[in-house]
Amino acid sequence: MSSLPTLPDRLLLPLRFDVARMQADLAVLEAGEWMQHFVKQNFDGDWSIIPLRGPAGATHPVMMMYSDPTCTEFADTPFLSRCSYFPEALAAFPFPLDCVRLMKLTPGSIIKEHCDHDLAFESGAVRIHVPVTTNPGVDFRLNGTRLDLREGTSWYLRLSDRHSVENHGATDRVHLVIDARRSPELDAWIATLDVETEVAA
Repeated sequence: MSSLPTLPDRLLLPLRFDVARMQADLAVLEAGEWMQHFVKQNFDGDWSIIPLRGPAGATHPVMMMYSDPTCTEFADTPFLSRCSYFPEALAAFPFPLDCVRLMKLTPGSIIKEHCDHDLAFESGAVRIHVPVTTNPGVDFRLNGTRLDLREGTSWYLRLSDRHSVENHGATDRVHLVIDARRSPELDAWIATLDVETEVAA
């Protein structure tokens, strides 16, 4: 088996998604489904979640949206079943997925600088961001450097490092946030990536 590349703190992935179809699914879920993020000390304003995949057996939305690192079984939520494109988008990732959430940061809101411990490929877990809707006023910083995350792209971000987000724009910033743990399938996929090219893209 090929040796795995060393991953940088940010990596543009080769998967691209249909922005209009993602936003159509978002519109289906938009009214009344958002739940405020439970780690209130990490943000000011409105940072909220719709869980699309979560711990198996969870019946309350609050439990569905919790990315429990000790959980080993995950299942799609009723919210995902209402979508026509998000299931197709998630199926494009050729490895098992854990929690999947839509995460919204409203205008004027900020996610304070913090670290999510163990959210790194080297530590056994990855978090992937797919921007569904964003604006030029969103300032997402990782290790002090601004990220240019465009709608429909997909990114691995090493969020065990320090990061923050500020929405200075006039519209919501919504990302599809995908968690997965190291597996033979994930490792095999990572081994196929041209890390140097993808970072430069």
